[in-house]
Amino acid sequence: MSVNETLASYSNLLLYSAMAAYTGAFLSFTLDLAGGPARVRRARELAEDVRLAAPEPVAAGAVASGGGTAGLPPADRGARTISATSAPTSEQRRAAASIAVSLTTLALLLHLASVLLRGLSVDRPPWGNMFEFSTAGAAVVTLVYLAVLRWRDLRYLGTFVIGPVLLTLGLAVTVLYTAAAQLAPSLRSYWLAIHVTVAFIASALLTIAFSATVLYLVQDARERRRAQGQPVSLTFMEALPSARDLDQAAYRLHAVAFPLWTFTLVAGAIWAENAWGRYWGWDPKEVWTFVIWVVYAGYLHARATRGWEGRKAAWLAMVGYACVLFNFLVVNIVFVGMHSYAGIS
Repeated sequence: MSVNETLASYSNLLLYSAMAAYTGAFLSFTLDLAGGPARVRRARELAEDVRLAAPEPVAAGAVASGGGTAGLPPADRGARTISATSAPTSEQRRAAASIAVSLTTLALLLHLASVLLRGLSVDRPPWGNMFEFSTAGAAVVTLVYLAVLRWRDLRYLGTFVIGPVLLTLGLAVTVLYTAAAQLAPSLRSYWLAIHVTVAFIASALLTIAFSATVLYLVQDARERRRAQGQPVSLTFMEALPSARDLDQAAYRLHAVAFPLWTFTLVAGAIWAENAWGRYWGWDPKEVWTFVIWVVYAGYLHARATRGWEGRKAAWLAMVGYACVLFNFLVVNIVFVGMHSYAGIS
C-alpha cells in the first residue's frame, strides 16, 4: 500500500500552523493568569465600597412598597447603583482568557486536520508510531480540555494544559518525527482504534488532573504560609481557586480517567491475545501499563476508604503521573519488547 506524500506534507504544514496558534493561546492564557491578582483586588475593593455605602436596615414596608429602589433612602439607592453598574462583567474581566480559548479552538481544528491528513496519507488510523501517537494524543488533550470547559470554568488551567501540549508537539517534530509509512503486521487490527483511542482519552484526563494537582500543592503551600503569618510569593495564584477546590477538581478528573485506563489495560490484553496468542507476556509496555493502574487504584482507594485528602493523596497522584511519563518517554523508546514498533523508526 503506497503513501500519499502530498497529504503527508500538508499534514506537517497544518501541524506547524497549529503550533503557532497554540503559542498564541499559551501567551493569552498566561496574560490572563498574570492579570488575575489585579482582578481579585478590584473585586475586593468593589465589594468593600458597596459594604461601606450600604445604609442602615430599611423597614420591610418601605422596601415592599417601592418594589425597586424608589422606596429606599438615597444612600441605599446609591449602593444599588454601584453594585449594578460598577461591577465588571466576566467577559470584560477575562478578555485575555476568551481570546485564549478562541485561539485554542482554532489550534485544535488545525491540529485535528493535520492528524486526519496523516491518516489519509497512509489509509489507516494515524497512531502507528511515537510521532503519530504524540501528535494525536496532544490533540485529544486539547479536545478533552475544551470539552470540560463547557461544564466547568477551568480557564485558569489553560497555561498548564496548553504548555504541555506545545512541549509534546515540539518533541514530536524534533525528536520523534517519523515519515509516513505503513503499519507493522501486529498493528493491523481494529483493536488499534479501540485500544489507543481510549488510552488517548485516559492520558488526556490524567494530564489535566496532573496540572490541577501541581497547582493544588502550590496553593496549599501558600495558604499554609499565609496562615502562619509568613509572606507568600507567586501572586498569580491569587486568581486561582482555593487549595481545597483544586484538590477536589483533581480527584474528580482522576476518578473519570481511572475506568478508562482500566479499559485500556483490558483491551490491550485482548489485542495481545489476538496478535500474539497470549493475554499477558510480561512485556515492558504491559508491565508499566499495569503499574500505572496499580498506583492510581491505590490513590482512589486511599481517598475513598482511608480519608486521604490533601498533600498525601496529591503526592501519590504525582507518582502515578511520573509512571505515565516513564511509560511514554522511556518504555516506548528505550526498552526492547513486543511493543518496540512504537519507538522511533
